Amino acid sequence: MSSLTSTSPHPVLPEMPNQVVSYLKAGALGIAVTVGDDGYPTDSFCWVVANDAKTLRIGADHGGKTQGNLQREGRVAVQIVGPDNLVFLIKGTAKSIKPNIDAVPMDIEIWEVDVVGARDQSWPGAAPLPFFVQWSGDDREDKMKTEQAAFEEMRKA
Repeated sequence: MSSLTSTSPHPVLPEMPNQVVSYLKAGALGIAVTVGDDGYPTDSFCWVVANDAKTLRIGADHGGKTQGNLQREGRVAVQIVGPDNLVFLIKGTAKSIKPNIDAVPMDIEIWEVDVVGARDQSWPGAAPLPFFVQWSGDDREDKMKTEQAAFEEMRKA
């Protein structure tokens, strides 16, 4: 696991701490960082849920770069920014567990990530604002319900 270590004052943990798992059980927006076919990192927003400290699940759009990168490389880092300075980078290996989230009208594949490391990236004396989706339009309420249905399906997949 030496490849995951850093000189940061926050050690790399072998699993997600309880506060991260608790936050992600409800479902959250995160950023998936994958390795592109050009060898460089690339990122995308994704839905994230966790059922336990060793696994999390993310959604990847069909035909998107994230899905292609996951299929090719099988590795991902997921950036979480939550309330009260909850800032973590979670690294792991990913495998597809469900080709589509049935609850949403988009083609989004569910990937399960086996956590190999989680690092606290909180900032002393400052806190970045949490990631969240601000739905808009006349169907805002429907979109919010769809997102919650997607989280529920991701937890049960």
